[in-house]
This record gives sequence, C-alpha cells and structure tokens, in this order.
Amino acid sequence: MDHSHAPTTFTIATPQLFDGAALRGPALVTISDGRIEDVRFATQSPPDAITLPADAILAPGFIDVQVNGGGGVLLNDEPTAAGVRRIVEAHRKAGTTGCLPTLITDRIDVMERLAAVAPAASQIPGVLGFHLEGPAINKVRKGIHLESEVRVLDARDLAAMKRFGNCGRSLVTLAPECVPQPLIDELVAAGLRVSAGHTDAAASQLRLAADHGVTGITHLFNAMSQLTARAPGVVGAALDDDRLFAGIICDGLHVEPASLRIALRCKGRDRLMLVTDAMPLVGTDEQKFLLQGREITLERDRLTGPDGTLAGAHLTMIDAVRNAVALLGVGIDDALIMASRTPATFLGLASELGSIAPGYRADLVALNSRFEVVETWIGGRSALLA
Repeated sequence: MDHSHAPTTFTIATPQLFDGAALRGPALVTISDGRIEDVRFATQSPPDAITLPADAILAPGFIDVQVNGGGGVLLNDEPTAAGVRRIVEAHRKAGTTGCLPTLITDRIDVMERLAAVAPAASQIPGVLGFHLEGPAINKVRKGIHLESEVRVLDARDLAAMKRFGNCGRSLVTLAPECVPQPLIDELVAAGLRVSAGHTDAAASQLRLAADHGVTGITHLFNAMSQLTARAPGVVGAALDDDRLFAGIICDGLHVEPASLRIALRCKGRDRLMLVTDAMPLVGTDEQKFLLQGREITLERDRLTGPDGTLAGAHLTMIDAVRNAVALLGVGIDDALIMASRTPATFLGLASELGSIAPGYRADLVALNSRFEVVETWIGGRSALLA
C-alpha cells in the first residue's frame, strides 16, 4: 500500500467489509475530505485503489471510553497535550481510532491542569473527549484508586469537571450513593455523560441515578456491589436495566469468562461495550511503572499493586476483540459491534461513527485473520501519514 501522498479523495478495496452491522463481502469504499462518500459491493477495483490484503476486514475504527495510559505515559502524570498525543498514538497501533483519555482519582490541581489543555487536546486526532474516573467514588470499592484523594465533590471540583462539558463527549465516573442527585443533573446539564463505577450502591440507588441521567456502568463487575439473591447490587441492576450501557474488560483476568457470557446475554451487543482500562505499559516493553507512588508490576498480562490489587489492564482494543471471540464465543461481527458501534452510540456519536456508510466519518481499521491491525484511518488520514 502506497501512502506517500494524501489525496482528499481515494478508494479502499477490501476483500471483506464489516459495515457496522454485518459482514458484507468484497467492497470499494470511497473517502472524500475525511468522510465516506460511497460504498460499492464489487470485486473489481480501480487501479489507484488502496488494496487490502486477501484476508483483511475493513471495519469501523475501535472506540475505547476508558484509557488511562499508553506508550509509557500515564495521563495522571502527564495531563498535557503531548501526553495525550502519546497515549492516543500507542492505542492507534492496536486499532483504536477514537478514545477518552482517562484521569483517575487525583488531586484537584491535576484535574485543573488537564482541564486547561482539554479544549486543544480534544482536537488531537483520535480524542473524542475525556473520562474523569473519580474522585467522587466509594472508598469501600476504590480498587487501586488512592484513598487519600477520594472525596466529596466541592465547588472547585465541580467547576473543573464542568470545563470538560464542551470538550468532545466527556464522561464522569462516580458512585451515585456518594453524591446528591441534583449534582448528577448538574453534570448532565453541563454536557457530560455520567457513569456509575467504584460504587457500593444498592440497586434502587442505581435505578434512581439512571432516572437522573446516569447512562453507563464503568468496568462491569469490577469495583462495585455484586448480584446476590435479595440484593441485586449495581451488577444486578445494570444487567436488568436496558437504559444502561456497560463497559467490560475482556482480558480473561478482570471478569471470568462465564460472567462475561452472562453479561452479554443480559445486555446484548448493543449495550455491552469493550473497554481496555489500559495503563502506560501498553505499547512498551516495560514491566513496571509507578502509579501515584506505588509500584505496579506486569506479570502474564496482569497488572497488580504491592498488595495484589488489580491496577487497570494490559490490554488493547484489538486484544479485546480477539478475546471476545474466544471467551464470549461470538462471531467477529458481534465483537466488532461491541468495539465500535456500541461505544459510539453510548457517546451520542452513532450518526458519525461506528458504521461504514455514506456521510460517516472515515475512522476505519483494517485487521487480518490473525487479529493483527493492518492499517487505521482517522478522518480519512492513514496512520502512516499521521
């Protein structure tokens, strides 16, 4: 594939097209000025077309709503445009064409530093917004989050959070039982999406939060109240409530495969979305990093803190797609929907992203039969030209 020039109009010839709904066979996808202009189902391609390998699938680019780091960068340590760019570039190599760089519970000044650069950083190709995971979480379900920084939101926290409302499709994760309901209304009114996570809420509390605009569940099963016979908890309420989208870490470590399959049966491919919860070692050969002063160690794809607590994941979206096929027993079409169309819908971007059809943004991934990323395009621009 010759990408030495960047024409504003070009055609990709793919032996297999996944258009966001189903596998469609051979196709020609014409892109003009960063958007899809035409899709034709044909085997004869024009001589100047970009021709994908014989075993390739062209699909909507992956969308990851929870990315703590990558390329050796943890967003909390480098809440800068340069740091964001490094994270995005690391994940793009694994097929992610849109993500929410994620700031976990930290000091208010760290959130304010990110807020200051967020308007410019949200224009970086591949950034769809930001994810603020904390600090209004439940200490009982804090996981690896630093307990000393978990807090009730004050006016300064709220002001910083609201600054992200105009930066793409940004997201806040909080514990519904730890905030007053009007605060959820206020965040939603500011243009933010709100997810429940790191929460010990009762099912009734989560349902009430959903009434007030909570639409997501952050890493389903992990760091939340569990499903039992007489107390459904967040897990039970999330599985039961069709209003709620749920992110899930499909690495075989965070959630047992049987639980993954149960979640899919309850939520379906249109409400269950693959996330990585990735840490900075993605895209590097390093085996350790520091998380807020604590050494996190990688061993057999498992990241743990000094006390053995899971500390995010060593996972990419192409890994998650591969694992979904293997662990969930689904076809590649369902796995791709959970990696692209479903998160696009969750973010309110279903008319722009997650499908390959005329008028949609040309955010695309080509992968081969070994689940290797062959190429990506963001706004019609190839990774080799980025």
